[in-house]
Amino acid sequence: MPFIMLTVLIDMVSIGLIIPVLPVLVGTFTGSTADQAWWFGVTTFTFSLANFVTSPLLGALSDRYGRRPVLLLGFFALALSFFVTAMATALWMLILVRVFSGAMQSNAAVANAYVADITPPEQRARRFGLIGAMFGIGFILGPVMGGVLGQIDVHLPFYAAGVLALLNFAYGWFVLPESLPPERRRRFGWRAINPLASLLRLGQLKGVGLLVAVIAFSGLAQFVLYTSWVLYTTFKFGWGPLENGWSMFAVGIASALVQGVLLGRLLKRFSPQRLAIWGLVSSTLAYVLYGVVPQGWMMVAVIFVNLLGFTVTASIQSIISGAADPATQGRTLGAVGGLNSLMAVIAPMFAAPLLGAVSHLPRGDWRIGAPFYFCALLQFAALALAWVQFRRLRRARLAAGGVAQPTASSPTA
Repeated sequence: MPFIMLTVLIDMVSIGLIIPVLPVLVGTFTGSTADQAWWFGVTTFTFSLANFVTSPLLGALSDRYGRRPVLLLGFFALALSFFVTAMATALWMLILVRVFSGAMQSNAAVANAYVADITPPEQRARRFGLIGAMFGIGFILGPVMGGVLGQIDVHLPFYAAGVLALLNFAYGWFVLPESLPPERRRRFGWRAINPLASLLRLGQLKGVGLLVAVIAFSGLAQFVLYTSWVLYTTFKFGWGPLENGWSMFAVGIASALVQGVLLGRLLKRFSPQRLAIWGLVSSTLAYVLYGVVPQGWMMVAVIFVNLLGFTVTASIQSIISGAADPATQGRTLGAVGGLNSLMAVIAPMFAAPLLGAVSHLPRGDWRIGAPFYFCALLQFAALALAWVQFRRLRRARLAAGGVAQPTASSPTA
């Protein structure tokens, strides 16, 4: 577990470095804030579309050849994409390299499959939480570094991110062990890599059902937030890369605190299903607050008010992982990653027009929060669907006779 945690940490620091500055880099190729919002949406869309199409392929390859080689491929491709992005001299070059980066980068899904390989089902929620904590720490370090470097030169964070990705490649090559033994590997089949077919198989897992829609709605809300955050805070509060870097620092602190410290304690008292419900309630309210707050410091306050919102992803992933066969964890969690990538494809289609429509409004206007009000509606829909799914499963168990004690893989509302 320590090996994969360090791998994920370095990976997320390198990705976090570019978050505060990528919209600014796009802006260097555009002539207005509305154009900046539009082309940043296009850049995000192309990355996510490529990632959605190839995510099942990389998940299936990890089931066939092991997790380590697929992770190494992702690290090397990520490093290459960062260096080329830093040297881009035209918008079409930037978009093209984001397509390449999205196509080759599926590290999160493969890392989750790695964790599932080495963890019994009853411990997966806690360990997915530890991986989430590494994501959080990566967001503590990466965006702040990116914000500081971006104040010097908007290209500098991309060079730094490329160096970190190369270091991760070297660490994976010389240190990271393989988690999937040869006897548990599956033959590669082209039918298994159809991204839409993989989503259908995900929905057919026993005990999952409506949770696929929960992941979709919640993921879409999350990616609309990610796509909107930097430009929203720029339009509403006049923030630059440094302020946005520190806001991401706050997100990382909250995520690491919840998933690395509090989640294990919460799971001793509550089932993953109950945590998912309360987390969805918390994050629905948080999206509304993000949109209405009149001052920038209040955004950071909302992040820490929404601590339960950071339990949702690990809780839902543990339920789905527990429903999957041990030999198909890579494919299953690759499908989850593919679904999230699909939502990332769709998110700019909503975020860019909403941001463009409000970009002319004066600073502080509550209407600039339109993308976050949309997120709140999506998260409320996810909450309603999760409630229905857990109620159905509970009634089915009662009808079958007897109620099992809640575990990481036994759905209980």
